[in-house]
Amino acid sequence: MATYPHLISDFLSFVKVNSRSDESSTTIPSSPRETAFLETLMKKLTDLGLSDVHQDPQSAYVFATVPANTDKKVKTLGFISHIDTADFNSENIDPQIVENYDGKSVIKLGDSGYELDPKVFPHLKNYAGHDLITTDGTTLLGADDKSGVAELFSVAEYLLAHPEVKHGDVRFGFGPDEEIGTGADHFNVADFNCDYAYTVDGGPLGELEYETFNAAQAEVNISGVNVHPGEAYGVMVNALQLAVDFQNALPAAEVPEKTQGREGFFFMLALDGTVDSAKMTYIIRDHDRDKFEARKALFKEAAAKINAQYDVEHIKIDMKDQYYNMREVIEKDMTVVDLAKQAMQELDIEPIIYPVRGGTDGSKISFMGLPTPNLFAGGENMHGRFEYVSEQVMARAVDVVLQIIKNNAK
Repeated sequence: MATYPHLISDFLSFVKVNSRSDESSTTIPSSPRETAFLETLMKKLTDLGLSDVHQDPQSAYVFATVPANTDKKVKTLGFISHIDTADFNSENIDPQIVENYDGKSVIKLGDSGYELDPKVFPHLKNYAGHDLITTDGTTLLGADDKSGVAELFSVAEYLLAHPEVKHGDVRFGFGPDEEIGTGADHFNVADFNCDYAYTVDGGPLGELEYETFNAAQAEVNISGVNVHPGEAYGVMVNALQLAVDFQNALPAAEVPEKTQGREGFFFMLALDGTVDSAKMTYIIRDHDRDKFEARKALFKEAAAKINAQYDVEHIKIDMKDQYYNMREVIEKDMTVVDLAKQAMQELDIEPIIYPVRGGTDGSKISFMGLPTPNLFAGGENMHGRFEYVSEQVMARAVDVVLQIIKNNAK
C-alpha cells in the first residue's frame, strides 16, 4: 500500500492557520485570512512542481494541474477542496494526536475539561487501532476541509513522483467561503476545464454523495406598533407575538430535530426583536424539488394569512434559493459516480451512498455544467470542539482519489 510522507505534516500545518470565512463580508474571499492562506497554497503548489498554478480572479479559487502523461484520449478529472473553516473558534488551533486508539477509552481534549466519550459519540468505536487527531477542546480542528486540502496535495505529490502511473490531465481547485455558502457562486467552470469533478469534503470512510437538499434561506422582517400597554387595546401590534404566530403556522414536526433521510424541514436559525420590530432567519430544505417549491409557497402563505388580519403588511419576506439537489444533473450521466464506486470497491472500501442532509460546493458546480459528487475526507463531529479525524482514513481518501485517476486512464 502506498504511503504519503507529507499527508499528516501538511494537515497539521494547514489547520494551525486560521482561515475562517466571514459571513458578514461582501468581498471575495470573505476574509483576508483566506486570501493569505490561498497565497501560501499557491507557493506550495508551485514548489511541488504543478503546472498552470494560478488564482481565478472571479472566484478566488486557486487552480493547478498535473499534466497528462499518456497519449491516450482520457477524460480530464478535477478535485476540489475548500480552505475556510466554520463559525467556531479557529484561533490558536493546537491539534492533539492519540496514537493507536483502542476504540473504547474516553479521550480528554487537552486541559479544557471537554472529552470525547464513546457513550456520547458511539462512532469512536469504529476507530480501534487508528491514530486520531483531535482538538484541545478550545477550538475546532478544521478537518472540514483541510483534511481534503492535505489529501489533494498528497495526490499531486504522488503523481509527480510516480510517472509510471498513467493518467490524463488532473486538475486541483482550492476555494474559499464554502462554509458561508458563497464559495462556488462564481466558480469558473471554463477555467477549470474538466469533464468530471469531485469535491473531497465528506466525512467518514466510504462516503460518496451525489444527492443533496434543495435549499433556500429566508429573512422574515416584522414591523409592530409599540404603545403603552395600558393603552394597547386595538392599537398595539406586538412584533414578537407575530413572530410566534408565524412560527406556529409552520408544521411543528417538520424541523431538523424531528426529520431524517429525505424528509425536508423548516429551520428557524435566529430570532431577534422587540415589540416594535423583529427579524427571523430561516432555512428551508427538501430533497424533492416539487416539495421544496411547496415548502416555499407554504412559508409565504403563512405570512399572507397573518397580514390579512391587518390593514398594513406587518410581515415581509426576503427569500432566495441557495442551491439545488445535484442528483438532477448527475443522474443523467452516472459515469462520475460509477468511477468512484469502482475505485472504492477495488480498495475494499464499502461505498456509503445516501442523500446528504446538507449541500456541498458540488451542488452549485454541478448545475453550472460540471457534474461534481462528493468524496469522503475523513472528518467526524465537524464544526466544533469535538471534531477529529483518523490519519488512516485520510490516507485511504488519497488511495481512492488515485484509484479514480488510474481507472479513468484505462
